[in-house]
Amino acid sequence: MDDIEKANGHRASGVLPVLKQPPLPGPRPKPEECLFDLETSVSAVRSLRSSVPAESHTAASLGTEREGNAVLIDDKGLLLTIGYLVVEATEIYIGDAKGHPVPGQLVGYDHETGFGLVRAAHDLGVSPIMVAESAEDLRTDDPVIIAAQGGIEQAMSGHVADRREFAGSWEYMLDLAIFTVPLHPTWSGAALIDIEHGKLVGIGSLFVQEAGAGGAPVSGNMFVPIDLLTPIFDDLLRSGRRADAPRPWLGMHTTEALGHLLVAGIHDGGPADEAGIMPGDLVLGVDGVSVETLAEMYRAVWSLGRAGVEVPFAIQRGPQMHEIVVISSDRRIHIALPQRH
Repeated sequence: MDDIEKANGHRASGVLPVLKQPPLPGPRPKPEECLFDLETSVSAVRSLRSSVPAESHTAASLGTEREGNAVLIDDKGLLLTIGYLVVEATEIYIGDAKGHPVPGQLVGYDHETGFGLVRAAHDLGVSPIMVAESAEDLRTDDPVIIAAQGGIEQAMSGHVADRREFAGSWEYMLDLAIFTVPLHPTWSGAALIDIEHGKLVGIGSLFVQEAGAGGAPVSGNMFVPIDLLTPIFDDLLRSGRRADAPRPWLGMHTTEALGHLLVAGIHDGGPADEAGIMPGDLVLGVDGVSVETLAEMYRAVWSLGRAGVEVPFAIQRGPQMHEIVVISSDRRIHIALPQRH
């Protein structure tokens, strides 16, 4: 599957068909080889489908119809998923044990981790999975189970290929993401389950082509570790978002290309757009400090203060050099947040 186009969303051409479950590339876990109830753990992974208005901030990049997985984590219908499936969604449906759609409500969304919380309106007819306190003990080569909705038939035995930093073009970074192989083709919101206790240790986020140790070219998945949920869990339940000060948001997509930081896209009306940064610009520095990687750029920007801080950029546009100051913003004012009732 190494010829698949690079994809960061919930579906990629050639990876996840619109209809029917794709075949899994890896072996299935066997109930008799597990020290826990495998069927209960994997059955907590439910299908999720959402609709987002066309005028929404995220519609252009993530689409208006999204589908993936959500994992039942308590007996009151609360499910954990990857946030891009549900951010700005006006309609959410969760598949119950019989495959019937149950309406769901967005409870909370956090861009910094990528987590989303959803609550089903009715009982789903399945038991919740146990949630691990931490994924810190996961090491390279540790066996894991990667599960999408569909029970054991859509669960796959895999292993941790790497634990390392991940930086995405959409102003997103994890200090210690979990990379797994082989590739699970229905990764969005999938459950990463530890092999010893059957607990949830991560939520599926991406298909990556560099999942191997140190970024080696192996197709696999990136998971958000469960550790990141605990500090913000109560905030998400209470107000739909984390309580601490928001990071400065620029409204630009930046990618590492041929040894440069290339501005690949700009959000219309966002801070970078208002400041005059353009697609094709090269980012050379932030606040007088040279930056060569996305991680360096994000850390330099975020170290300047909270949302609203001025961010001085050194930009190269063609042969010309420019000093451009971006007045950052709070990303959350540009997206529709969960409605509190």
